[in-house]
Amino acid sequence: MTNDWARARLHVVTGKGGTGKTTVASAIALALASAPAHVLLTEVEGRQGISQTFDVPPLGTDETRIVRLSGGGEVVGLSIDPKAALLEYLQMFYKLGRAGRLLEKFGAIDFATTIAPGVRDVLLIGKIYEANRRRRDGKHKGDAPPVYDGIVLDAPPTGRIGRFLSVNSEVADLARVGPIASQASSITRLLQSDQTVVHVVTLLEEMPVQETLESIDELRDKGLHPGAVIVNMVREPLLDDVALDQAREGRLHKASIRTQLTEAGVSATPELVDGLLEEARDHAERIDLEREQLALLEATGLPIVQLPALPAGVDSGSVRELADLLVPLFLSQRADAEVEA
Repeated sequence: MTNDWARARLHVVTGKGGTGKTTVASAIALALASAPAHVLLTEVEGRQGISQTFDVPPLGTDETRIVRLSGGGEVVGLSIDPKAALLEYLQMFYKLGRAGRLLEKFGAIDFATTIAPGVRDVLLIGKIYEANRRRRDGKHKGDAPPVYDGIVLDAPPTGRIGRFLSVNSEVADLARVGPIASQASSITRLLQSDQTVVHVVTLLEEMPVQETLESIDELRDKGLHPGAVIVNMVREPLLDDVALDQAREGRLHKASIRTQLTEAGVSATPELVDGLLEEARDHAERIDLEREQLALLEATGLPIVQLPALPAGVDSGSVRELADLLVPLFLSQRADAEVEA
């Protein structure tokens, strides 16, 4: 593990759909909170994945505590809605409180957040930017400690993450001056600073790994900082390396398999034995593929974290188990930052 992102306060989590991105983001938030720390966990896709993961009521546009740890840390949840963010933005910069509500009534807010996706992303990330700046004395600048020790963003998937985080270029053609352009520039400075890292969640399968490699290259090209590659849903081999070699080459001993089945009280029919041998060969080939994909990920030079598959499914308890596995990585980074400071 390196301390290249030891100073990070904003942890962006992306990954191909189906890799368990929300589960991992939730586990990272719990790992950071165990310091103990005050952590904000946010989502921007409107799927209510966080509330489902922690089995709490659906999150709204207000920051709501969803977990309090025995050591004093806590996780606060927030589901950022572009419509609410735009109304808040109009009030903040243009004092359009009542007029903004009229715009919503006539559908202008929906139109604005749909027709200009770059502006939509600025509004979404702008809420996170504001939470990152907020201090405990109510100000956005000064020596007071920040409200949140860390922020975790359950971000859009790898196919959209580069565009989502490129807020400056996305709004350049829409607003070259004014509050939106100014905020986009400020957000970009945060995203490209050492305060922000982007973790990529993947599986040891060809398509997720390919998207992971492409997204890492894209992030680097855009001046953003990849953090860790988190390999999710890892299953340990059912056979040792010797048995895997034998299975791959069709050299597993049939007589021994029949004997073991019989001793276990199972009728060792030829069809059953042949079926087991076929499954063993498929398993060996699957392990070979996973090891090839892992080697490709290791070639990125980023820290690799492997999380086990959860046979009983995802719930708040199993997410805490994953968080325990992430603690050594994320808290060691915080310790490195404190030592350097």
